[in-house]
Formats: sequence, C-alpha cells, structure tokens
Amino acid sequence: MRPDSAIAPALELFVDVLLPADQDDVSDDDFNRLAGALCRVTGMDRALLVLYDDARRRVRAVGSHGVPLERLQGRHVGLELAPVARQALAEDRVVQVSGGEGQWVSDEFLDLVEGRSLVCVPIAASGRWIGVMLVDPGSDEPLEADQRDLLWTLGKTLALAITARAATHSRERARQLEERITLARDLHDSVVQRLFGLSLALGSAAPLEGEARARCVTELNLALGELRTALQRPLGRPSRPTGTTLAHELERLQGAHPDLRLTVEGEVAEVPEQAEALAQSVLAEAIRNARKHADGERVVVRVQRRDGTLVLEVENDAPESTPKPSAGMGLRLAALEALNLGGIVEFGRQASGTWLVRLVVNLEGGR
Repeated sequence: MRPDSAIAPALELFVDVLLPADQDDVSDDDFNRLAGALCRVTGMDRALLVLYDDARRRVRAVGSHGVPLERLQGRHVGLELAPVARQALAEDRVVQVSGGEGQWVSDEFLDLVEGRSLVCVPIAASGRWIGVMLVDPGSDEPLEADQRDLLWTLGKTLALAITARAATHSRERARQLEERITLARDLHDSVVQRLFGLSLALGSAAPLEGEARARCVTELNLALGELRTALQRPLGRPSRPTGTTLAHELERLQGAHPDLRLTVEGEVAEVPEQAEALAQSVLAEAIRNARKHADGERVVVRVQRRDGTLVLEVENDAPESTPKPSAGMGLRLAALEALNLGGIVEFGRQASGTWLVRLVVNLEGGR
C-alpha cells in the first residue's frame, strides 16, 4: 500500500467526520464512523479509538468498528491497563504486538483482543498525549513500512484536529473572561459612579427637597436599570455536554472507584437536559474535593426534585481534626454558571461535622 494513494481519501474522511460539527456535538456515533472508515482505508479488520475526554475528565473509548463499544462501558480505561499504549505514546511510533507477546494489555481486556495481533497508533501532538487508536490487522504478519506511515499520519491528523478544537475552546474561554472584565468595568463606570454620587448627596447635611430630591430618585432608577441590564449577561461559561447522565455517572463512579465508598441515598431524580452538564460538573468537583481533603470513608449523594426545583447534595466526612476542606475554583465557577439557570451552589461545613456541597436549580414550570 502506497501512502500517497491512501492518505488523500483518509484525510478527506477525517475532515468530513470531525470538522462540520462543533466539538461539543461530536458524538460516539461520529467516532464509530471514523473507526469504520479508518478500517476501510487502511485494510484493518477492527479499530478502537481511546481518547482523553475533557468534559468527563477521564480516558474513555469513544468509537469502534468490529468491537462492541458497550462492552467497555463501566470499565476503567487507562495507560496502566495497556502498556502497549504507553509505549506507542512515549516513543511516538506505531507499535505492533502479536497475540502471544506477554502482558501488553491487562487481563480485563483480553476478551476484546481475543489473542490477535494488535497495532497501537499514538494520537499525540506537541508532547501532549491525547489518546490512541487500537487496530487489528487481521494477522500476525508485520505491517509494511507504508502501512505504518499511513497509520502514524492518520494519528497525527486526528491529534491536530483535536488540538485545534481545544485551541478554539481556549480562545472562547478567553473571550468570555474578557466579557466578564468588561462587565466589571461597566458596573464601575456606570452603576458604582451613580451610587457614589447619591451617597455624597444623601450624606450632606442639607435637606433633600424639590429638584435635588427628584434628581436623586432619577439617578437611583438609572442605576437600578443599568444594574439589571448588566446582570442579564451570562456570568460564567456553561459546562460542556458529557454525552451521559448524572445517574449513569454515579453508577460508573461506584463501580470504578470502590475505595470511594460512595452511597446514593434514595432514588436518583431525573435531571433536565439543561441542567445535566452543570449537575455533573458539581458532582465531579465535590467528589474531587472529598477525596483530596477528607478520609473518604463516607460520601453520600442525594438527587431530588422538590416543588419544581432540582436539588443535588454531596456530603462527606470532614472531622474537625482534618484541614478545612477547600471549595476550589471549580465550585466557584459552577456557582456562577448556576446563576444563569436560576440556581445556586452552596458549600460549607455543617453542624454535624460533615462538609456539604448543594446545587439547587429552579426548573421552569416544574419540569
């Protein structure tokens, strides 16, 4: 296989799958199509795409061809479970191992490879390890140099596309930060200055009568109007969609981290679509803080619907002898995002000695 005869249609395929949609909208079905097309272009039998998911903050299988993706659901995926992937990423080259070559993948995943030859293609750019493509060539025959070059090029192309999307999101976050700075400046130049003038007028010993009184009322109304207009702007960037639900994420955490001793109290209420990403973001930050600052012996999660509101609570042990838990920047950003949905995020030590994180979102019409 000559690379110049295969690279052009392969690159065109990558463009068709990845570029038309925004990154938040790239689904597992898109990656499944990509894996299938990869096999058609390279002549491979099966393929599995494993990437680091920024939204879920973990490594996961995102697409496959010839390998049932549902068989990987609920399984922890990491470099420690596939030494061949670490080698491919560290050496930035395509690595091929035969079915009889030692422990190049953990016992947990042996049923997926079925003793066949495995080719691991790194997806990396500028020293950043993004993921790998695991492909089955269908035989133990060594890959030809042209095949290795093609696979390596496709891995780099995918890494470039993902990196470019990440850069786009970074620019978007910078733009949103600039908007918040502009909001603070506008509040200072308009509302704060009007209120400062009012404070001087009200602090005067002279009585407010006639025109002076009317002027104060006008200035106060203008300040309220400007403040109301300013607060209608988004206060924080929304969490990125994760493609899963809060209930499924709780099940995954319980299965993937038995040491966490996570308990879900009661039934998990249905979370509306508009609040899913926020709820999962608050859960992730609360769990991360609990593992970092507490002993992890007791973590209780409650998800309830009360009188048209969604209430998510994460409570963990925080004895007085331990350092005071930290709210963290993640929860503070989530609190800003919650305001956009008419909700609040509260956190702090309780009288019982526990540390509680609570998200409350008002659901329009009690949906």
